[in-house]
Amino acid sequence: MASLVFKWFEAALVAVFMVLVGRVMVLTVWEGSYYRELAEGNRVEVVDLPADRGVMYDRNGVQLVRNTPEGREYIFGKALAHVLGHVGEISQFEGDTVGKVGLEKEYDAVLSGQDGALLVEKDAEGKLVREVGRKDPVAGESLELTVDVSLQQKAFQVLAGRLGAVIASDSQTGEILALVSGPAFDPNKVEEALADSKLPLFDRATSGEYPPGSVFKVVTATAGLEEGRVNESTQIEDTGEIVIGDFRYGNWYYDQYGRKEGLLNIVRAIARSNDIFFYKMGEALGITALSDWAKYFGVGRAVGIDLPGEANGLMPDPDWKQKYIGESWYLGDTYISAIGQGNILMTPLQVNQMMSIVASGGRWCRPHLVKSETNCQKLDISNKTIATVTEGLKQVTETGGTAWPFFDFTVDGERILVAGKTGTAEYGDPDDKTHAWFTAFAPADEPEIVVTVLLEGAGEGSNEAAPVAKELLAEWFRR
Repeated sequence: MASLVFKWFEAALVAVFMVLVGRVMVLTVWEGSYYRELAEGNRVEVVDLPADRGVMYDRNGVQLVRNTPEGREYIFGKALAHVLGHVGEISQFEGDTVGKVGLEKEYDAVLSGQDGALLVEKDAEGKLVREVGRKDPVAGESLELTVDVSLQQKAFQVLAGRLGAVIASDSQTGEILALVSGPAFDPNKVEEALADSKLPLFDRATSGEYPPGSVFKVVTATAGLEEGRVNESTQIEDTGEIVIGDFRYGNWYYDQYGRKEGLLNIVRAIARSNDIFFYKMGEALGITALSDWAKYFGVGRAVGIDLPGEANGLMPDPDWKQKYIGESWYLGDTYISAIGQGNILMTPLQVNQMMSIVASGGRWCRPHLVKSETNCQKLDISNKTIATVTEGLKQVTETGGTAWPFFDFTVDGERILVAGKTGTAEYGDPDDKTHAWFTAFAPADEPEIVVTVLLEGAGEGSNEAAPVAKELLAEWFRR
């Protein structure tokens, strides 16, 4: 009996042994590589070391954005929204952030730096055993902007949330001192802006395209003088209106007050924004020359600011009209083009650039927001033409001109001469609303700053846009 029990016990041991051997064979041979990888994975981990994103400062060293454990904090909120932009996740599946709009997007490669990594060994309980390897992160570069944050805040304040844009630039370098689009968005709470029907995320300063109205007469006047179609002595009579067949082309002063202004030279025509004078000058030039000069000033192409999404605007000509509208070009088209109406479209930035060319003595300086070497070139415009146009622009802001808010403009008791141009642009609104424009440089004789204001559907440039520019210029010269 005992031997029988022993044999059964021996057989059981052999069976258990065979099961164990079989299991070892499975673990080591068939599943060995899987468990080796699993064990190694549990033992060594890669820990990401994110790089600090570069920060941005204004021209005076004021910090504009800072990094936080949750991401990015924009210190001045809405006031700098369209300049700085914001960051966001690459996608819902990846946690890394990138610049989405504004300078955050334009300079993302510079600001983002290079992430690092840490290789660590942990025990079975997840406790750190040792550091196996390390690649230190490289912080992104910081940027020094051309913006003056105090002036930027003032521009944001005077725009007061209205639809439009305010731009201020250094007249001699192309540096942007302030750039505001309204309404703005809070870059710390971007989601709130996505459903807003007023499109606060849309940058009206660089991407909004509008008929320029009478501010375009700066181009027409320059073209007429440079092409020899008029000079300082040329006089054209204000007839109040021009009628061609069934079409009538009136002067604003005649249409509003029933009055004519007699004979005008080009300086007086600029000062009074006389449409009859500019109709006739457009006719003398012809649309080809006028279009060529407009494009020379940058109308119809991006000016190259270091922001994404800049619009081109539009300068029409006979080929464009035939291609896109399917009609021939008529003299009336030239008339309305000469006063900045019809199909002409410009961004507020392009209007600011147009005025900067006059303010700088005929130089094209690339507008920019990040400090860099000045990129300017002299255009083929005579000093005599610049002087004549400037004189007309100075008289715009003096008694008898159209920019009445600037008559006797003083800051802290000091008289400051301003050269400017008003614009009231029709855009086909069913209620006959007009865009209000004003663009100017000051001091008129030694320009420092160029300011451009656009207010969508606000009315007359002299009544609505000029007072905004006045407050901004007062802020600049008060300091």
